[in-house]
Amino acid sequence: MKKMTVLFLGLAGILLVVLFIASNKEKETPVPGASQAEQRTAQQVPPPVVLEEPIAYAFHRDQLQVTFDKGKNWVDVPVEKELLFKGEYQGNQQELIENSYILTKARTSFLYTEGTRWDDQEVVLLTTLDQGKTWNKEVVGDFSDFRFRKVDFLNEKFGYVMVSGGRTMSQEGSCVFLTYDGGAHWQPPSGPGTMRLLADGSFTDEQTGFMSYGTINPEKPDLYVTADGGKTWRESVVNVPEQYERKFVAAEAPFREKDHLAMLVNQGPNGDYAGGLVKGKFISKDNGRTWEFQEEMEPETEQ
Repeated sequence: MKKMTVLFLGLAGILLVVLFIASNKEKETPVPGASQAEQRTAQQVPPPVVLEEPIAYAFHRDQLQVTFDKGKNWVDVPVEKELLFKGEYQGNQQELIENSYILTKARTSFLYTEGTRWDDQEVVLLTTLDQGKTWNKEVVGDFSDFRFRKVDFLNEKFGYVMVSGGRTMSQEGSCVFLTYDGGAHWQPPSGPGTMRLLADGSFTDEQTGFMSYGTINPEKPDLYVTADGGKTWRESVVNVPEQYERKFVAAEAPFREKDHLAMLVNQGPNGDYAGGLVKGKFISKDNGRTWEFQEEMEPETEQ
């Protein structure tokens, strides 16, 4: 009788395992005729990264996908995941690297490099202007071994790509590429020529741009400005009040504010003033050539 009971329980256990496997297979079964993006919607996957309602992106089985309608439909992005993280800095590979993409209804772009050799790579910008119906891949220029990367468009025509890489100890190369025709053509790279590590940068209009340097123990803001679309660069004068010297040391990307430019200057990686998170806000009324301190900025009140 005990043997019969054990045998019955054994058969019951096997049956439960079979039913569990069958149930899981049924959930995983592809829908006939459905695309990979459509399959994603029907299956349980990690939550997407919501950028701006109703736009979001997500990685599903190493395929980057975007949605423009709160997840009702997903579009496959025609790029291999590993290319999006290629370079010296690779992020956590669960989320896209900050500033390496643009995701709006009007323009969706992804910045990455292609090439088999580290010293022979092309900077590529993959773009759709019709929410994924068609994609266009443009070569921005030659650059190897990304560390810092940033892409932005100020309007339909003007955009910039800012990159750095090839680091040796505390030195690296950096440059910016500009386009005035929506990304179809890119100007040759330019930059101030300094070999310090690039920390941040931006363009505030089609002629005015900034590149900020110093990521390892910076002692003061090291900011360069161009007023002629990158043809020439000069060092900006950031007048840090005496009580904030060696406290506000790393300039972030300047931005336009009302009738002047504004910029936050943080404390660098080792700052401990007022907890280390307070930043100084500086303004410029001469288009970035000189900067004057305005006020301290608590983290929750930043722009």
